[in-house]
Amino acid sequence: MIKPILLYIFIFCQFLYHSQTSDSTFSYIKRVETELKELQSQVFFSKKESDRVIANKKFIATWDKIISNSSCLNYSFDSLKEVSILTPKDKKFKLITWDFPKDDGTHAYFGYLLVNNSKTVKKGWFKHKTTVEYDYFKLIDKSIQVKNAETYIGTPDAWFGMLYVSVIECDGYYTLIGYDPNDKLTRKKFIDVLYFKPNGSAIFGKDVFKFARKNPKRLQFEYSSQVSMSVRYNDKQNKIIYSHLAPNREGDLLEGQYQFYGPDGSFDALELKKDKWVTVEDVDARNEKNKNDKAEKPDPKNEKPMFKPK
Repeated sequence: MIKPILLYIFIFCQFLYHSQTSDSTFSYIKRVETELKELQSQVFFSKKESDRVIANKKFIATWDKIISNSSCLNYSFDSLKEVSILTPKDKKFKLITWDFPKDDGTHAYFGYLLVNNSKTVKKGWFKHKTTVEYDYFKLIDKSIQVKNAETYIGTPDAWFGMLYVSVIECDGYYTLIGYDPNDKLTRKKFIDVLYFKPNGSAIFGKDVFKFARKNPKRLQFEYSSQVSMSVRYNDKQNKIIYSHLAPNREGDLLEGQYQFYGPDGSFDALELKKDKWVTVEDVDARNEKNKNDKAEKPDPKNEKPMFKPK
């Protein structure tokens, strides 16, 4: 009878120890989050770029204090309103991104990818989860070196930087909707892809699009900085619905000059079929809003209503 009692005492002590350790870890992360919250106003709203650069370096160094801790996967960081933090339904990863505004109107991107590589091993009628296998990556923006965003396949240390605003869980990969204010003339939106190799390596960009006349690894939409464009996921229809872009005047002279492009009032879509995103042209986007519609980062000041080609 003594042995079972000792066993129960041992289990209770282990539970108490792990609970106290978890509480202590979360308390530390919360303290660091407070530091990040104080820094974020300097990173994004300081008038001088030199001040923003210094603050951003401190911001990254502060993230580095905690990012190696697997408890970050389950911590919400709710107070960091200027940072995009996404987690899919299966909780495979946490994707943290932010954009750094420069005085010339361009933007640089930073972030982290935290990955839960834990596995569930089934034995008989019971499931036993292995100890947490955690990995994390710092995202290094190399987009300035990329000639063609749509054919580029990247890794965390050679990432095509953007601000991710939405994640869609697919079979074997994750679809990401991203945004880039780009520069004073144009803005960009993306439909990107993230997947993991069997060895745990993270890859951005994948051949999952059936798109006419090209074989993209991600989709890029570029348009005038004077208008806004919609790219949103409708979970009821399993479609990504997006504004159709066209020049604001007829003729071939403006083709490819994206500072003159904007929504023409029609919509196209990508529909998920057999794990591929298939193009559907000229869809009816009326009354298709749903609770999972995602907006881009708070609207830049000079966005104006869409125009139609003349």
